[in-house]
Amino acid sequence: MNKTEKEEIVSQVKEMIKHSNAVYLTDYSGISVSNINQLRNEFRKEGVQYKVFKNTLFKRALEESGKYDKLADHIVGMTGYAFSSDNLVVSAKIIKKYFDSNQKLKLKACYVEDQYFSSEQLNELASLLSKKEIIAGILGSIDSPASGIVGAINAVMRDLINVIDQISKKEAA
Repeated sequence: MNKTEKEEIVSQVKEMIKHSNAVYLTDYSGISVSNINQLRNEFRKEGVQYKVFKNTLFKRALEESGKYDKLADHIVGMTGYAFSSDNLVVSAKIIKKYFDSNQKLKLKACYVEDQYFSSEQLNELASLLSKKEIIAGILGSIDSPASGIVGAINAVMRDLINVIDQISKKEAA
C-alpha cells in the first residue's frame, strides 16, 4: 500500500468518525469470512457501517480527528469498526446477539456520542432502548390518554342512549 492510498484511507476513516455518533471496536478473531459478511449485512440492515482497517491507519485517523481518545488503547489485534449515526445502540444489540450465539465478536470498547463504554458494559448498552423504541413508547403514551377520553365519551353516549331507550320502552308499555 503506497502513501497516497494510506492517506485516502485515513481521510475516509476521519470522515466516518466525523459523521458518526457512535463508534464500536470489536475483536473479530476466529470468525469466518462468510460469517463476517453475514454480520456486515445485519449491520447494514440497521444503517450501521462495519469496516476493517489497518490498526495504524485507524489510530492515525483517530488522532487527526481529535475525537474518541480512549479508543486508541483498544486498537490491537484483529479489530473491526462499527460506525453508526442514527440508531446508536443497535450495534451493541447486534454484537451481543452474535456473541451470545457464537462466543465470538467481542466488544473491545465504544463511544456513544461523547460517552465512553468499556467491553464490560456491553449488556448495559444492549439493554438500552433504541431511538425507534423510545419514539414508539412516547407516541403510545401520548395516544393512550386520547383513546381513554374517546372511550369515556363513547361510554357516556352509550349509557345515555341506553337510558333513553329504557324510558321509551317503559312509556310504551
